[in-house]
Amino acid sequence: MLEALRIDPEVEVARIVDFITRQLHDAGYSRAVVGVSGGVDSALVAALCTRALGAENVYGLLLPYATSNPESAADGRLVCQELGLPHSLFDITPAADALIAREPAMDSTRKGNIMSRCRMVVLYDQSAAWNGLVMGTGNRTESLLGYFTLYGDSACAMRPIAHLYKCQ
Repeated sequence: MLEALRIDPEVEVARIVDFITRQLHDAGYSRAVVGVSGGVDSALVAALCTRALGAENVYGLLLPYATSNPESAADGRLVCQELGLPHSLFDITPAADALIAREPAMDSTRKGNIMSRCRMVVLYDQSAAWNGLVMGTGNRTESLLGYFTLYGDSACAMRPIAHLYKCQ
């Protein structure tokens, strides 16, 4: 890794945990909702939120689609269990398929964007039901590369790791 990208993990974790705590408090919340995909970014955000708020105040949502790799949901479930998070699985297939069925020749990019936006609808609905804020899991590398879906995985109340490159 380039020296310019080197961070002190303990200092950075403390800074992010403080940011999460302060921002939620200032917004009048004490709970967070995280879409736990089974990947490293959502696992990191879930862990940071757990450290900031306590496991009982972080709700993990697993949001698979019919073609999602079952190992991803299994990994997401393991993250939630290891962190002690309340969590549930919500299959987005019926919601996404209702839109996809209207245009059978739809390309995979459009389908992926629909899936991402369906996930965000569920996250925001569940955050309202649970009185928490949706935490974003995107990092700086994804943002700079444009690797996100507007009003999908880019939609959130807070982005705790948005300043970090993937390698950090």
